[in-house]
Amino acid sequence: MLTLAFESSAKAASVALVRDGELVAQSFQCSGLTHSKTLLPMAEDMLKNTDLSLRDIDLIACAHGPGSFTGIRIGIATVKGLAWALEKPCAGVSTLEAMAWNGVSTGGLICAVMDARRNQVYNALFRIQDGIPVRLTEDRAISLEELRRDLESFDDNAFLVGDGTRITAEYFSASHIPWRTVPSNLTMQSAWGVAMAAQGKKGGSADALLPVYLRLSQAERERQERLSKQANA
Repeated sequence: MLTLAFESSAKAASVALVRDGELVAQSFQCSGLTHSKTLLPMAEDMLKNTDLSLRDIDLIACAHGPGSFTGIRIGIATVKGLAWALEKPCAGVSTLEAMAWNGVSTGGLICAVMDARRNQVYNALFRIQDGIPVRLTEDRAISLEELRRDLESFDDNAFLVGDGTRITAEYFSASHIPWRTVPSNLTMQSAWGVAMAAQGKKGGSADALLPVYLRLSQAERERQERLSKQANA
């Protein structure tokens, strides 16, 4: 099974080729450029350098959220376009589950965190068992205080992974909560994790690939606040 995976849910963008659980190639970029300008060129160069073509791909996967609304839409649109054009199956995986794969070598409790703004994080907890992240919670948008209280129920310290590591670590340090981090090169989301999270998942049609945002966009939240103020005026 040869999987072409895309990760564009945050600032970093990456594309990976994984064959039967083994990484063939990966391209990673965290330059701040728009993902719509980087994803396909990275994939094209990677396929060319590995003497493969899109026709050789068995499954196309992407992180379908949570994360940046724009980034998620770009990733999904890219995968949908390729899947339709090539008549290939595709799969969406949780960004947080994909991130948890970066903690496989550490073992133990993995706390995947993404900065969701407003003193919140997108989070899910996992435990590494037999080299695989096993989910302990659903994906959720919670406050750092809620996450702190949740982690207090575990006996072992959590490894933080994801682009929310810095703000979470700062909050935990001020709250005297013990924590650990994975090596810095494993902190950010990666397409390799997306491909690994897609293992064993049955690919579907492009029509079935949908984003998972967990909460409303800022524009939608502001609109609801305006409507609520008008209703209460």
